[in-house]
Amino acid sequence: MRSLRKTVLLAVLVSAVLVLALLHSWPARGYTTVDVSRQPGSLAERHLEALLPEPDRRLGNIPYRVRDSVAGLLARNGCVCEGKSAAVNLPFAQLLFPRVSAHSLHTAFEASELEEMKKRRAEEYQGFQMRTQTPADMLIIAEANNPLQYPTQGVEVRPLKTVLIPGLALRDVPRENYSVNISATLGTLNVAAEVERVKVRGDGEMRLTLSSALLPNLNRQLQFVTYTNTLFHPSTADTVQLETDGHQAAFVIKIRHGVTPKLYNAGPKGEYNVSALVTIATKTFLRYDKLRDLIDSVRRYYPTVTIVIADDSENPKTVSGPHIEHYIMPFGKGWFAGRNLAVSQVTTKYLLWVDDDFIFTSNTKLEKLVDVLERTTLDLVGGAVREATGYTATYRQTISIEPGEEDGDCLHMRRGYHHIIQGFPNCVIADGVINFFLARTDKVQQVGFDPRLARVAHLEFFIDGLGSLHVGSCGDVIVNHATKIRLPWVGPSESDKTYSKFRYPPASSDARQTNNGLLFFKNRFQCYTHN
Repeated sequence: MRSLRKTVLLAVLVSAVLVLALLHSWPARGYTTVDVSRQPGSLAERHLEALLPEPDRRLGNIPYRVRDSVAGLLARNGCVCEGKSAAVNLPFAQLLFPRVSAHSLHTAFEASELEEMKKRRAEEYQGFQMRTQTPADMLIIAEANNPLQYPTQGVEVRPLKTVLIPGLALRDVPRENYSVNISATLGTLNVAAEVERVKVRGDGEMRLTLSSALLPNLNRQLQFVTYTNTLFHPSTADTVQLETDGHQAAFVIKIRHGVTPKLYNAGPKGEYNVSALVTIATKTFLRYDKLRDLIDSVRRYYPTVTIVIADDSENPKTVSGPHIEHYIMPFGKGWFAGRNLAVSQVTTKYLLWVDDDFIFTSNTKLEKLVDVLERTTLDLVGGAVREATGYTATYRQTISIEPGEEDGDCLHMRRGYHHIIQGFPNCVIADGVINFFLARTDKVQQVGFDPRLARVAHLEFFIDGLGSLHVGSCGDVIVNHATKIRLPWVGPSESDKTYSKFRYPPASSDARQTNNGLLFFKNRFQCYTHN
């Protein structure tokens, strides 16, 4: 009997612990983001004042009382890296009361190099912001003319977070009582502070009404209106409706996570260290003699630059040496599949794409291409290829898409470029460039190469990147193309015959039809035109 009681008692204790653990780990509703342990007090008031726009002299003397529970939700321009230890030391304590750990990342560097690392990171981040921010991100307030004043763009909130709505106001329209209704669909509205002689209805709900007999007091209250996103979506927008007697307006609040920067530590500034900034990537198939000539020519000018090689030959040969990475693929896997593999292994800020039959010369100045990307917002810049005949090609293309109807859109490709780049007279802006280009690694990885494009493809990459890749071309950085001229008495080798069979399929082949099929279905084109 005692044994049975002990067993029952033990079972009850275990069950109680499991129930507590289950209750503790049960997911809470997504919009419960208030930290109830925070006691902002006067700090919240100072923070709220810092977030307000330049005060209107007519409103500055109107008193208000801060709502700590709402103002405490507003984002601060600073984060604190603090951990919390377990409250109690009991069995299952980590499950019931998990410890929050914090790690200061600056400890990865010695004290002597930390300041230099911070400076370098700040410079990289500044360049990142210049490339990713546009005028569409700026806050613009529509001055009252209907008579509502509201932000036309530039209001943004992180998912499930709270933000002050800037610029709300009602301009002079004589009446006995003033009232403004504000409504949202993906979040709730509230006020971070209460202004005297203003009535607030619907605070904490999707529809908020503010009313007062005093227009200055109402406008002061409108400065404290907050929006809290309650329906999680990593990238969307809420259309907020604003109305007053007979007048309506609408504006958008973007709901999205901030863009996480991807910065590259290329070492101290000064002359460009190409080995630290650039990785050369190429795809080879059977042509080991030409690949070796390429490597030898690179080493003549850039002995320590890493070369990444993707190889889908049937009987791959060993390609080794300092700063060489050779990756073997299944036989005949394809051109764009190999590009994906090579690019996926690049860890430097930039990658240089070359064909395996290119030859570096004294005119192949990678520093020039690096300088263009470092000093502009371009993502990719092409060079020029000189043929054995002496002809130099840049293969600049403009690409445009003309909207269509049910049958799809029309793709138009033309030789040429858009305009010259200021400060770089030998460089222009285009949409597609030759198969010799330097690019930001993360941007190329973002667009990617469709592995279904096996042997015949190039501009398809730029078509997929249209709208996200900012492309340029510089004609004064030149790489040579290995000669294709053969002496009459020297016939093609078996390797050359096999290569040509894959590389130059007839127009009626499956490879050509695959390209057209992808343009039709994947890109929703009904036709394309080119010259």
